[in-house]
Amino acid sequence: MKAGRVVRAPGGLSLRLDVRAVTVVVLLLLAALAASVVLIGTGDFPISAGDVVKTLLGNGDAGQEFIVRELRLPRVLVGLLVGASLGLGGALFQAVTRNPLGSPDVLGLGQGATAGALVMIVLFSGSAAQVTLGALVGGLVTGLAIYLLAWKRGVHGYRLVLVGIGVSAIVTAINGYLLTVSDIVDAARAVVWMTGSLGGRDWDQVWPLLGLCAVLVPIVLANARGLRMMEMGDDVANALGVRVERVRALLMMAAVLLTATATAAAGPVAFVALTAPQLARRLTRSPGPNLLPSLCMGAALLVTADWASQRAFGADQLPVGVVTGVLGGVYLLWLLVTERREGRI
Repeated sequence: MKAGRVVRAPGGLSLRLDVRAVTVVVLLLLAALAASVVLIGTGDFPISAGDVVKTLLGNGDAGQEFIVRELRLPRVLVGLLVGASLGLGGALFQAVTRNPLGSPDVLGLGQGATAGALVMIVLFSGSAAQVTLGALVGGLVTGLAIYLLAWKRGVHGYRLVLVGIGVSAIVTAINGYLLTVSDIVDAARAVVWMTGSLGGRDWDQVWPLLGLCAVLVPIVLANARGLRMMEMGDDVANALGVRVERVRALLMMAAVLLTATATAAAGPVAFVALTAPQLARRLTRSPGPNLLPSLCMGAALLVTADWASQRAFGADQLPVGVVTGVLGGVYLLWLLVTERREGRI
């Protein structure tokens, strides 16, 4: 039997806490924070973890203050927020579709955001802000198109995945065409963006991500119970008083916004949205969508991958999207082999 504890509040309200899941969340948060401190200290001018903490608390010298607060802290915060957004968005999509492959990577949201960015780069030679806006619009339009095409007296998870795969193939072809008609300078710029990178990120990327997460994360967590009921089937959820289509539409919109904004900030970072929810579920061993553990796992994964890329190759030499792509691909192969051995596929 799973360890759990019931917390009772005034007014007769009660909340059941899964002790293992809470422990996993705390450990993942500590891991993300520790990796962030180490990452801030990594670079051409190395700073010890102790000095990083002192500087963050306002006790560093002028040089450390500039390096930590102006150059490296925004990049790390973008990494944490992008990872958290992708982890939470992936958990939402996998729960709504009831499919472990129902992530933004598979459904085509990353490709849609890439298409929006490529339009701004190739056709308009847009600035960084315009590319970010184009990626956000492209992701939102793609998400809306998938939802409308999958609608038939409601949205079924299996149909949503199939429609998403089809849309992803179409948008990928469009992206390939845009690259072939662009000049060499724009093509090189586009390929770097398409890889997914945290290089050069500053406070301009932090604040929109932080504001969006501050609004959407509480909304998503407030609807976590309804999402968990929906995993037992729409009929059961309706019988338990859940407005299925309303909750599904709300959570899908939240997932699309989280994914599109994360992609606009850092490019299409591969596999974080796919692997973070699955890793979180294996750590918590808990049924349900595991939203908060997935959020924390995504943040920890991305900053750790960014640290690994800088440690191995130096700052900005290897985009973090390459690292997450390699690690995610290895994990996906391992998952498929494991599932086959257990006779599930």
